[in-house]
Amino acid sequence: MQAQSHVVIVTQPGGSVVPQTSNWQTSACDCFSDFGVCLCGTFCFMCLACQIASDLNECCLCGATVAMRTLYRTRYGIPGSICDDYVMTLCCPQCSLCQIKRDINRRKAMGIF
Repeated sequence: MQAQSHVVIVTQPGGSVVPQTSNWQTSACDCFSDFGVCLCGTFCFMCLACQIASDLNECCLCGATVAMRTLYRTRYGIPGSICDDYVMTLCCPQCSLCQIKRDINRRKAMGIF
């Protein structure tokens, strides 16, 4: 019989860790810095969620979720945790979506989206 060697994986391939050096472009309650986004988030919540999901090349149904906020935050190295994302999404989903969309718009304007 021949001895089989076992391969032990100590790190997962793929994903890279983004340093947390960025920050949100606006605060969560800074709705009046982009009144159009604020109106859309207030009166057409799902439309804004679909816009965000589309911007991130994700499924439209995922736009208003904790996972989408966490994906965005980690993609751009914004400090925080899944727990923070959960609380923000639970307590004020409109503010959460508006903050993400304002951030996307500002990053697009700066050419870093």
